[in-house]
Amino acid sequence: MRFDTVIIGGGLAGLVCGIRLQKAGKKCAIISAGQSAMHFSSGTFDLLGRLPDGTQVDNPIEAIASLNKEHPYVIIGKDNVKKYADEAPAFFKECGIEVAGNAEKNSWRITPTGERKPAWLTLGDFTPLASKDEKIGTKALIVNILGYLDFNTKFLADSFEKQGTVCRISSIKLEEMERLRKNPSEMRATNIARVMDRDGIWEKAAAQVKEMIKDEDVVVLPAVFGLKDASVVEKMRAAIGVKTIFVATMPPSVPGIRSQMTLKAEFEKAGGRFLLGDTVTDAAFDENGNVTSVGTVNFGDIRVYADDFVLATGSFFSKGLIATPDNVVEPVFGVDIAFAEGRDKWFDRNFWKKQEYISYGAEVTSELNAQMKGQPVSNLYAIGSILTGSNALYEGCGGGTAIISALYAADNILKK
Repeated sequence: MRFDTVIIGGGLAGLVCGIRLQKAGKKCAIISAGQSAMHFSSGTFDLLGRLPDGTQVDNPIEAIASLNKEHPYVIIGKDNVKKYADEAPAFFKECGIEVAGNAEKNSWRITPTGERKPAWLTLGDFTPLASKDEKIGTKALIVNILGYLDFNTKFLADSFEKQGTVCRISSIKLEEMERLRKNPSEMRATNIARVMDRDGIWEKAAAQVKEMIKDEDVVVLPAVFGLKDASVVEKMRAAIGVKTIFVATMPPSVPGIRSQMTLKAEFEKAGGRFLLGDTVTDAAFDENGNVTSVGTVNFGDIRVYADDFVLATGSFFSKGLIATPDNVVEPVFGVDIAFAEGRDKWFDRNFWKKQEYISYGAEVTSELNAQMKGQPVSNLYAIGSILTGSNALYEGCGGGTAIISALYAADNILKK
C-alpha cells in the first residue's frame, strides 16, 4: 500500500496537515489509534497565553521574541508563525468551521469553572471576551439541564458576580432526557447533544429557557448543542431572543468533537484515507536513514509505504511519548527526545505548579525534520504536541503549536 505522505495521528495537527497536503494534490493517509485531544477541547485554540516565566501575553506574535530558542515558534520563525496564524481562520472556514480571533491580540474565554483564560481562535459556539474583567451583562440567567453534573452553575455564578453581574440559576427539564437521567454516567455532554439534535428537542429547550427570563439581559447555557450541526447554536440564540452565551463543559466537548468530525470529513472529501482504530507498530529505513514504510496492527504483513512521513502522535496523554523510570522515548520511529536527566526534575510535587515533563518532546530541524542520533531524517517530520520546547498547559500554546507546525510542515513537504 503506497501513499505520497503518511501521517501518524488523527488529532488537530494531523488533520490540518493532511487537509493541506491532500488539497494540494498529495495522496495522503492518516493512521489514527482513536480519540484525539479535540474531544476535550474548550472550544478555543490558544496561540500563546503567557511566557515561560509566567508573564501574561497580550500580543502573541510580538511575544515570540521572548521565547527560548527551542520553542516551536522560534524554530518555525516569527514571520512564518504570523503568516500561518493569519491564514488559519480562512483555512477553518473552508473546512466548514467558523472561528474568530486575532494573532496579535488575545481575547479571553470562560472556562467550565468560570475562570478567564487567553484565547486566539474561538469557535462560533462561544463568545470571546475583550478583556479578563469584562462583564457578560448586568443580570444573567444561568440555565442547566436537570441532572447534568458537568456544568457547575455555582462556580460560574460566583465568577460572574465578582465582575458585577447579578446571577440567577435555574434548570430546564425535558422528558426526552429521562432515560439518561436514570444513570448519571449516561448524562454526559455528547449523549445530551444527541438527544438535542433530534427534531423539535432543541426548540423545546429554547422555549423553556425563554419562559424563564425575567429581567435578565444575558442567558448562560452549557455547550451541549449541535453535535452534528453547528447551526443549532445560532438557532438557539435566535429562539431565546436575548444575548446567549454558551460555556464549555467538563469533557467530553461537544464543539470539540464536532470540529474533529468536520476536519476528518473534509480530509476524506478531498480524497484522503483516514485509517481509524489502527496503531503503527514499527518503521523500516533505507541505507540513507530515510523512512521507507511502517507496519500497523490492522494490516499485519502488509506494509504502508510513502515518500514522506509525519509524526503527529501527541505527547504522553496519547502515548506519543512513553516514560520509563529514567528515560523518555518515542515508540514508533525512536526519534531523539529532549528531556531532563534525573526523574526528580520532570515534575513538581505541587500539582498546580508548572510541570516540566510537558515540555519534553522530539528534537527537530528548522524545517521540522525529526532527528535520530543527532542526524535529521529528511522525509520524517514531527508536528504538534510531540515537539519539544514548549509547555502547552502552562504557556497556553497547544492549539497554536498544532495548527502552525502542521501548516508549516505541509508546505515544506510540498516544496520538495
